Amino acid sequence: MKKPEKYKCTYCGYIYSPLRGEPHHGIPAGTAFEDLPETYICPVCGMQGKGPIGTWGFEPWIPTKYICSVCGYIYDQERGEPHNGIPIGTAFEDLPETYICPVCGLDEKITREIGKVGKEAFEALDI
Repeated sequence: MKKPEKYKCTYCGYIYSPLRGEPHHGIPAGTAFEDLPETYICPVCGMQGKGPIGTWGFEPWIPTKYICSVCGYIYDQERGEPHNGIPIGTAFEDLPETYICPVCGLDEKITREIGKVGKEAFEALDI
């Protein structure tokens, strides 16, 4: 199954995620970018007074860095983790399902307290 594509506003950097949608603007989670209404306006640009930046002001965005929500470790696809057998250039989505954070995932106390710190603990970074 293909992961829903995210889109980034070229003016302010806001990222539209189909998984999240914008329920506070009447756009339910699961709404594909292509299915946004013609009246769609970037919620950040609109609030900042930059004008009505519509879908035309967005471009597809593919994250290359992910941060662990437990310890702050950043997985960077450009760096990979060669010391853990993950080659340089490996996309986060291509990491094995058994992947664990190389910092807090090896900490016995954290593992005992909250369990395995795997891919689900990481969030995409916009940097």
